[in-house]
Amino acid sequence: MIGYYPGCTLKTVASIFDRTAREVFRELGVELRELKNWNCCGTVYSLASDDVMHQLAPVRNLIRAKEEGYTELLTLCAMCYNTLKRANELVRRDPEVLSKINDFMYLEEVKYDGSVEVIHGFELLRELEDKIKEKVKNPLEGLKFAPYYGCLLLRPREVAIDDPEDPQYLSHLVKLLGGEAIDFPYATECCGSYHTVGAKELVYQRTYEIVNLARELGADALVLSCPLCHFNLDARARELEAERSGFEHIPVFYFTELLAHAFGLSELQLKQKGTQ
Repeated sequence: MIGYYPGCTLKTVASIFDRTAREVFRELGVELRELKNWNCCGTVYSLASDDVMHQLAPVRNLIRAKEEGYTELLTLCAMCYNTLKRANELVRRDPEVLSKINDFMYLEEVKYDGSVEVIHGFELLRELEDKIKEKVKNPLEGLKFAPYYGCLLLRPREVAIDDPEDPQYLSHLVKLLGGEAIDFPYATECCGSYHTVGAKELVYQRTYEIVNLARELGADALVLSCPLCHFNLDARARELEAERSGFEHIPVFYFTELLAHAFGLSELQLKQKGTQ
């Protein structure tokens, strides 16, 4: 059993990410125990050194984890991981900031001390590789995937879950499940992120470049770990396909969907994949 922080998007439009993660980890012998009273992570980590208020949301979730006795808190969303991890590293290295945050949250019964470790699903899967091999019943044979990390799993370097310049874990996981991972030069390119709200044309351009290259290189689908990247590379790509002649979208999957398929828990919908 491990403390689990799903975050807002996995409870709404990315519910398939949450569901398949629970199923997959349960199959691997790990129970994801959702925090009882979590709140939004704050979405974007503040770079202002004196902006303590923006650290309250992520630290409050770490307090929840400590209250429930967890030493590790697992999350799957790249945005949540980046925000929680960076806030945690900040209070660990800066006692003054930690003290201010605890003072602000004086109504909390527990004072945070930096004792909870924030981890991403990839980090736990690395420890379960032998079990993963044992559970593969429906290998991804004949399927090619473009591994896509985006920004937040790899930047900044101190919170990266893989080599920021040459990440390999997604490719390794795809191969472990019997599929083929293409060498994808845009694996760490930004999809446009939250500019999808106010600068849609910018996101359309990023989406066009990323999806088009994946298709040209022979990928049947993209695989990733970020709901916002998923929206931009799937929903925005569908809009773009309707507007731009010659552009064709390809399916986009969360890495847990590949695991669920390989374990025989569900089937990948390569032709009709939607955003839910």
